[in-house]
Amino acid sequence: MRGKYHIHVSNRALSFDFTLSRNITIICGDSATGKTTLVDMIREYELQGTDSAVQISCEKPCVVVEGNSWKRQLRELESESIVFIDEGNRFVSSQEFAEAAQNSGNYYVIVTRENLYNLPYSVTEIYGIKSSGKYNSLRPVYHELYRVYGEKVDDSCNIYNTVITEDSHSGFQFFKDVCSDTVTCVPADGNSNILAMIRKAAAENTTPCLIIADGSAFGAFMAQIHMFMEHRTDVHLYLPESFEWLILTSGLIDGNRVRDILETPEKYIESSQYFSWEQFFTATLIDETKDSYLRYQKSSLNPAYLRKREKEAILAVIPKAIRENL
Repeated sequence: MRGKYHIHVSNRALSFDFTLSRNITIICGDSATGKTTLVDMIREYELQGTDSAVQISCEKPCVVVEGNSWKRQLRELESESIVFIDEGNRFVSSQEFAEAAQNSGNYYVIVTRENLYNLPYSVTEIYGIKSSGKYNSLRPVYHELYRVYGEKVDDSCNIYNTVITEDSHSGFQFFKDVCSDTVTCVPADGNSNILAMIRKAAAENTTPCLIIADGSAFGAFMAQIHMFMEHRTDVHLYLPESFEWLILTSGLIDGNRVRDILETPEKYIESSQYFSWEQFFTATLIDETKDSYLRYQKSSLNPAYLRKREKEAILAVIPKAIRENL
């Protein structure tokens, strides 16, 4: 399943409008904000159709999966469905569910306040629900999704003492090379280690520090990092889609296909083949450079990317507030 899908769910009292462009969307937030109500309305429509007084508008079937029979429910779904899962369904945090979701080809909308570490979801696809003044009190209350974590780059830091990269391969090798002699660049060897490394930097007085990770798969770790950062002004985040996305965006790899992919990636990323956008951008970069001097492999950075022209092209797509502080 690929593409962008607009969903409208409404009854006489409530109306929800939102658009999905990735295979995993997380809806979180406090109680009484409408999260469970949205799932309830979709369930009612499944059970009673138009007799439920619920209307659903979407190109793909919208279904609810829940309870101990979730595996059977997934197997019996129409291909390319949008699956809604309400909070309280503990199976969503299991590796078994992650594997089933990865191979299913569906899109998933998961209501949860937990961090689902087995699922590689994007920081930009974590939403809350808010009521809008779009309709007055004589009409349905209108609900819309908002992104919980913004994309603003913090430019308050004069210079970083430490840069922590999520991986220890090509991305780390690039940033280690571009960091000045006064900046220590260290790999975290995985998203799960980043918080411990930030705490270590704070304890050792090696802040301000910058965390660089793949935003397309960092969603499960965002809450704990964000909570830590609320009490610190010396910890900063840079979350591009992935290091491979930076290279593709730099213009080093020319061609209409790359430009089209970057403009509307959701049209190209088949969810049954790529569990996260990071996987797709890596595969695309490898394919686009396989017969060139820029041949890319994730495990070890091609030295060509560290030449002056290539390095500057990649740095040019990184926000100025970050690249000038490295």
